[in-house]
Amino acid sequence: MTEPRYSVGIDLGTTNSALAEVDLAVEPAGPGEPMPGPMQQEIPQLVAPGEVQPRELLPSFVYLPAEHEKLGSSAIVGQYARDQGALVPGRLVSSSKSWLSHRKTQLLPLEAPPEVARISPVDAAARILEHLREAWDSAHAWEEQKLSAQAVTLTVPASFDAVARELTVAAARQAGLPNLTLLEEPQAALYAWVQGAGDEWRKHVQPGDVILVIDVGGGTSDFSLIAVGEKDGALDLARVAVGDHILLGGDNVDLALAHIVNERLKAQGTRLDNWQFAALTYACRKAKETSAGEIAIPGRGSGLVSGTVRAELKSDELRRTVDAFFPGVDVTASPQGARRAGLITLGLPYASDPAVTRHLAAFLRRSAGAIADRPGTFLHPTALLFNGGVFKDAGLKERLAALIDRWVREDGGAHVKVLESQSLDLAVALGAAYSGLARRGRGIRIRGGTARAYYVGVESAVPAVPGFAPPVKAVCLAPFGMEEGSRVDLPGLEVGAVVGDTAQFRFFASSARRDDQPGTVVDEVDELEELPAIEARLPLDSGAAGDIVPVGLRSAVTEVGTLELTLVAAQGGRTWKLEFSVRGD
Repeated sequence: MTEPRYSVGIDLGTTNSALAEVDLAVEPAGPGEPMPGPMQQEIPQLVAPGEVQPRELLPSFVYLPAEHEKLGSSAIVGQYARDQGALVPGRLVSSSKSWLSHRKTQLLPLEAPPEVARISPVDAAARILEHLREAWDSAHAWEEQKLSAQAVTLTVPASFDAVARELTVAAARQAGLPNLTLLEEPQAALYAWVQGAGDEWRKHVQPGDVILVIDVGGGTSDFSLIAVGEKDGALDLARVAVGDHILLGGDNVDLALAHIVNERLKAQGTRLDNWQFAALTYACRKAKETSAGEIAIPGRGSGLVSGTVRAELKSDELRRTVDAFFPGVDVTASPQGARRAGLITLGLPYASDPAVTRHLAAFLRRSAGAIADRPGTFLHPTALLFNGGVFKDAGLKERLAALIDRWVREDGGAHVKVLESQSLDLAVALGAAYSGLARRGRGIRIRGGTARAYYVGVESAVPAVPGFAPPVKAVCLAPFGMEEGSRVDLPGLEVGAVVGDTAQFRFFASSARRDDQPGTVVDEVDELEELPAIEARLPLDSGAAGDIVPVGLRSAVTEVGTLELTLVAAQGGRTWKLEFSVRGD
């Protein structure tokens, strides 16, 4: 296989996506000189009917045009998709990445009228990635390079589980990118900082430091703790803790702003229907990104509003709304649950507590044992790195840094410093491109491995009892931090596998159990997070369907971070492989 010419980083974001690259053929200018850094690549996209312009970012929106619009494609991605979709929300797919992570079967857009052919979250992600692939190929056509032949690194939230990662890989394959590496977004942001700091990193961090990366994007709040060490005089980084998958980000802010404007319109005697409220939400997103201003919402004819509805989002309203997501709580605070109604509309499992700071405080307390022999009631970060568009608000960043500093100092820790990001919009793509250098020994690599421990359920063989299901225990397949590309045989464990008939395999995960090793048995599966089960039929060479075959278990974490389980027959060595993959449901 031909060696790749470029290391290419792709930030597949909830709100915006970006591209960056490093030419692997370029060497340092001389001895002791730094490696050439990654470069951001502009992305051509439709900005108006018949007008294509390059932009720094590709809005992660897919618009499904009607035939009469004559836009030359069944799906438009980018700026025009976002702008036109705000006027026709029933044809706009937004936040597909959040749906991808949740793996729901509903098709998008949720509010699409019957005449709109809906698409799946995987399809939407594939359309965005296909647009990025075509943009890269076009920019490198003069040298006959294709993105599919490069060292591609695609970023995902650190909190994505194995199934969500596999769905992301499936979307990339569908987009014509069969070979790639997945990288956690907070790690990518730190890679960008490391590359920018160069040999000056010692002025900012020292061995023994713990960097807290806070990444608040369009759909998620993502937290990671990365320990700083030194090896042979070089910076050594290891990711030691990852937060839960929290659907809380810019989308929530947009919705909050829309409710504020909607209440004001109601007071004025103007009532919006569901279609118009969706348009209002998109308009509030645009107003938020441009620091408030006038909002225009399409009318819907007699009985509602016959003409365009206009409203104003004031700067102080924007300020108060954003601040409400980051209240000044104590480090002992926990996310507040909400009593759920018996019936709810089908949708994403958004965080019930909108306070990012309460989720952050709980994460730091849960991470208390991530590094041994550290004092305090929670793991004290010594440095902060912010990522995500919300932190373009310098005042918000300063207040959050001051809050975390107060938490640490009140718990007996030292002052917390802030590391400055090169670009809140581009850091993830730039860092992903740089990581390709690091994997080739030409840069500092962050050691991470799996962000959770993974388990498979094993049903106990017990006599049948009416009304009681056989108890299930969980066996650890991959411990926390198991490196990509590694595999392990589970020691001393032999179980029975059903062959020749369809059976269900249950999988579990935990971000809290850090000491479990391959083969560790967890008696109470209720303390684990259950992942979607896999139904599979293991083919048999002989015997009858439904026979039980003694097997040993072998697990592997692939190069892209997905999990494989291989069943090895105790006699004959026959193997069956299971992996988290896309199911046809």
